[in-house]
Amino acid sequence: MNRLFQFAFSKLKGVKVYALVGRSGTGKSYHSKLVAAKYRIDLIIDDGLLIKGNRILAGHSAKKDSDFLAAVRTAVFDDEEHRDEVMNALLKERYKKILIIGTSEKMVKKIAKRLELPEPEKIIHIEDVASQEEIETAMRIRYTEGKHVIPVPSIEVTRSAPQIVYDSMKVFMGKKGIAKKNQTYEKTIVRPEFSRPDKEELSEAVLTQMVRHAIGEYDPVMKVKKVRGAKNQDGSYSVSITLRLPVRHYIGSTISDLQEYVTECIEKYGGIMVRSTSIEIEEWG
Repeated sequence: MNRLFQFAFSKLKGVKVYALVGRSGTGKSYHSKLVAAKYRIDLIIDDGLLIKGNRILAGHSAKKDSDFLAAVRTAVFDDEEHRDEVMNALLKERYKKILIIGTSEKMVKKIAKRLELPEPEKIIHIEDVASQEEIETAMRIRYTEGKHVIPVPSIEVTRSAPQIVYDSMKVFMGKKGIAKKNQTYEKTIVRPEFSRPDKEELSEAVLTQMVRHAIGEYDPVMKVKKVRGAKNQDGSYSVSITLRLPVRHYIGSTISDLQEYVTECIEKYGGIMVRSTSIEIEEWG
């Protein structure tokens, strides 16, 4: 079947797309199996991987990439060969439901479009499935130890990326009505190159590169004039951005939405915690 008909074929099969959304480091991958069990979801898309049960069917993880730009492209299937590999694997599978994991609604919708799947019909936020205490613990581990989770057994990750495997863990899934009694899942703890905790302080050049990418994705008319980042005592960053914008250009969202999007991009692919993001807009023309 020609992949150009993937979207129509998915609709014809009655495929339902779900999304699990939350800021970087809040435990989305960790909780993905819980969500999949609750809604009887067959497949998971997570950071460039197509996952079925305990197996990686196709793709490669963004956590293998050594810099944030490569990780961004991997996570949203920007590379044609990578995208085609996952789409071809989807065509071979019999499934009714698929879960896409991302840091924002914008991101999961972009992934669905790239893979020619229907838009998510149900968006689940991490706060719906994890307590505030669990989220805070996950974020602390992410930003102090640089640890991430891939929701498959370590043997699956070791086959293609042994250098990022740090440890494995088994998670008991015994909540009534959500998973079978005494059912457990193995997850792999990894330390990606782009978020290792012992890395040097993020340079202004790298930070500027991240912001330019995020702004270009969000609104290509906006131009980045200046980016400054200050590291706080707790290891987090305060970021200030100056943008240039044509006088008559209409911004289709609020500044707070733009701040949130840029913050998520920096946190996810820079492996740092952003305490605040301030944006100043200069008009021209």
